[in-house]
Amino acid sequence: MSNVSNVVKTIQDIMRKDAGTYGDAQRLEQLGWMFFLKILDDREIELELLQDDYKSPLPTDLRWAAWAKDEEGITGEELLNFVNNKLLPSMKALTGGGKMGGLIRMAFEDANNYMKNGTLMRQVVNKINGIDFNASDDRHMFGDIYEKLLRDLQSAGNAGEFYTPRAVTQFIVEQVNPQLGETVLDPACGTGGFLVCAIEHLRKQAKTDEDERTVQASFSGIEKKHLPHILCMTNLMLHGIDVPSNVRHDNTLSRPLRDWGPADRVNVVVTNPPFGGMEEDGIESNFPAEFRTRETADLFLVFLMKILKPGGRAGLVLPDGTLFGEGVKTRIKEELLKECNLHTIVRLPNGVFSPYTGIKTNLLFFTKGEQTQEVWFYEHPYPPGAKSYNKTKPIRIEEFEPERAWWHNRVETEQAWRVSIDQIKANNYNLDIKNPHSADDGPGDVDHLLVEYERLLAQIAETRSVLKQELQLALAATSGTSE
Repeated sequence: MSNVSNVVKTIQDIMRKDAGTYGDAQRLEQLGWMFFLKILDDREIELELLQDDYKSPLPTDLRWAAWAKDEEGITGEELLNFVNNKLLPSMKALTGGGKMGGLIRMAFEDANNYMKNGTLMRQVVNKINGIDFNASDDRHMFGDIYEKLLRDLQSAGNAGEFYTPRAVTQFIVEQVNPQLGETVLDPACGTGGFLVCAIEHLRKQAKTDEDERTVQASFSGIEKKHLPHILCMTNLMLHGIDVPSNVRHDNTLSRPLRDWGPADRVNVVVTNPPFGGMEEDGIESNFPAEFRTRETADLFLVFLMKILKPGGRAGLVLPDGTLFGEGVKTRIKEELLKECNLHTIVRLPNGVFSPYTGIKTNLLFFTKGEQTQEVWFYEHPYPPGAKSYNKTKPIRIEEFEPERAWWHNRVETEQAWRVSIDQIKANNYNLDIKNPHSADDGPGDVDHLLVEYERLLAQIAETRSVLKQELQLALAATSGTSE
């Protein structure tokens, strides 16, 4: 099994030698469509064995088996020429092929070949051939490695926005608890973390082949950017979704809100909408006048209220700014508390999304169709001994044990408190409510601060005096040697 891990490491090492794949984002996009084709090819080999009448949506010469499988096959300029001038343009212009054909066309819509050296590309292709996606051991191992590759993306410029820590997706999905037969949507699905978690959650309830078909048909996603979209498709195929064609490459917010009708509504939404982002001009006009803003996270909150069925449930990640913001934000929160029961806000500490952002974030859970009477807050502490999270020490699912235990048996504790709707209204819908049980970490007592300030001034004066003496001695020594 460690063989798969070595394969992926070797592939990355080969790619680093190529002038075109100079950064994590380029390498991952390149690997995205190459892995996609290999996974698709392995799946097709299986389907040809299982179904006598199986017909590939791809012309024979474009299938991975035709141009990539033979280790002594085309290489160098010939391979580059084939990929740039035949493979990618043909994939983008693919016609027919049913759902799978549509999926392939969508996956390659904005795909690029960044590699400039055809010999290195042949070496990468040969290494990818070393993974058998039909062997469950290989597939599971690769799934773990893929997760790591996606985590690595966090340090690739702003590409980290595509990755939500696994512990956060898992906790949200568990608490929203989608049931077999319910529809699940992630309208900003990134690389598919929430969808994969939801599929795994539903599979635990599936007992029959019919149940598995229900799982396959119960989820949908929308992703605006090409790179996370193709990574999401690959991620879903890795998790046994045959044709993840219900994940669209599109901007959820570009469709007028009124155009989302009852047929579009879903039982469950789990998502981490992009925050800190601004939508392009004109997007806000898709929303009612009182909710118009260009801030992405706020528009998604309005969209969620619309897209849920009555009784539908949502779990999402939102930044602090939405909780305390005023103006349009106040109107959105007022509407949310009127239309939905915002029953829980879990306040996460700093650093959960570092290094992508240091913004403090919250997990919001609400049900549509009941007014909010009170909101429970739960402050998630750092694990003992930790002062922050980072790439090597991310947030872990085990840390959510206290919340899990508290969830169905709620009492006020050092970490948990509740606030009535009347208090929230009196506070102009500010939901940035601090833990009343924790010591105030504000500026502190003036007399104490003055003493501290004077102590610091004395310390600075003392340090300055020592430095001055050392400098004088050094100068004296220098002038002594130069005479």
